[in-house]
Amino acid sequence: MKLSTFNFKYKNKTYSIQVKECKTILQKTTGLMFRKKSPALLFLYTKPKKQAIHSFFCIPFIAIWFNKNKIIKIKLVKPSNPSIKPKEKFDKLLEIPKNNKQFSEILKEITSSKN
Repeated sequence: MKLSTFNFKYKNKTYSIQVKECKTILQKTTGLMFRKKSPALLFLYTKPKKQAIHSFFCIPFIAIWFNKNKIIKIKLVKPSNPSIKPKEKFDKLLEIPKNNKQFSEILKEITSSKN
């Protein structure tokens, strides 16, 4: 499995995460479903869209939506949520599963303030 590095800035801190890029329909459809272990997943879209995700059959994960490399929403997603989406359109979605070494660090940052 080929991983690439994805960098983003949140609260004046830069994060560098190893991600698996999801570009195909199959990759985007399955995402973190049925995976106990997974690298962070980066979903790439050619045009900004407003699309819901769900968390059926997933471990907890942090979802970060971007539009033009700017964070538009960040959320801790618990299992079995039928519909999660930001109010704005996005062109990238980063899913960081609970088993990722940076999950706890980022979770601490997002829970220290209201989003």
